[in-house]
Amino acid sequence: MTKPTILVTGGAGYIGSHAVLALSRSGYPVVVLDNLVYGHKELIAGIPQVELIIGDIGDRPLLNQLFHDHSIAAVMHFSAYAYVGESVHSPIKYYRNNVVGTLTLLEAMEAAGVDKFVFSSTCATYGIPNQVPIPEDHPQNPINPYGATKLMVERILSDFDHAYGLQSVSFRYFNAAGADPDGQLGEDHDPETHVIPLTLYAALGRIPAVSIFGTDYPTEDGTCIRDYIHVSDLATAHILGLEYLLAGGRSDRFNLGNGSGFSVRQVIDTAKRVTGLEFSVVESDRRPGDPPVLVGSAIKAKKILNWTPQYPGLDKIVTDAWNWHRRRHAIDS
Repeated sequence: MTKPTILVTGGAGYIGSHAVLALSRSGYPVVVLDNLVYGHKELIAGIPQVELIIGDIGDRPLLNQLFHDHSIAAVMHFSAYAYVGESVHSPIKYYRNNVVGTLTLLEAMEAAGVDKFVFSSTCATYGIPNQVPIPEDHPQNPINPYGATKLMVERILSDFDHAYGLQSVSFRYFNAAGADPDGQLGEDHDPETHVIPLTLYAALGRIPAVSIFGTDYPTEDGTCIRDYIHVSDLATAHILGLEYLLAGGRSDRFNLGNGSGFSVRQVIDTAKRVTGLEFSVVESDRRPGDPPVLVGSAIKAKKILNWTPQYPGLDKIVTDAWNWHRRRHAIDS
């Protein structure tokens, strides 16, 4: 049976490209819309049944033409700016793209009669947690514009459901990490802010040292604890969320995490063990707004979507990331 075509916005980015690969491997034809500001078209160039359209989600005439030319059954939406610090200093950029751009996309979908939407949200909508692991009904009080834009879109989706019958799944990620286990895709941000690739950059000698921001948190080793989820497990969740909607599922919101966390020191120690390399570590002051522990409960996703992370271990996450970065930067070891 022929599977329907899926539009993936931001499909040339880190998580988006892994979702595109998972869709292709599951037999779905894919149309990718990406402006390539942060995406890499070479990442998806060799994936079967994928068409890349270079353009922006805020371009309504382009969206109208895209929906006219392709029989789109559902949209997976990854086109968002996602640097927390930048969002604080440049909120206009974030509200313009993450909210206004998404609204433009949703308007075009409504006009074209496309009523299935899988949204890349974030645990940043919760703000500082008052309980851990964080459940989906935890209060949402984002402490930065990035998290606020994602929460605003979640609210827009709820209103579109009631008004227009748009069915959506919103996935609140914790810390996406790792790379495709087969080595086809990986993480390549510029600038890079995530601790695992930064740690591996230090191992590769691409940066002089990796920084630990805060060593006096009320955790076992004094450093922040985060819930790291393998990017391929995230991609699998998106397929399950899509198929849940295509089968008539109601709009819902799900955490995606492992339900357990690892500290910054554990990440660094794991990277040293996996790479077999020593590198410099610099201890710095805490960053404002960093909670000691961010770990999510994914019980709901497991129960409703039958989603279970296949790669929950930190060693596997770091090993896959290391293999990717080593090849990406032509390092032999």
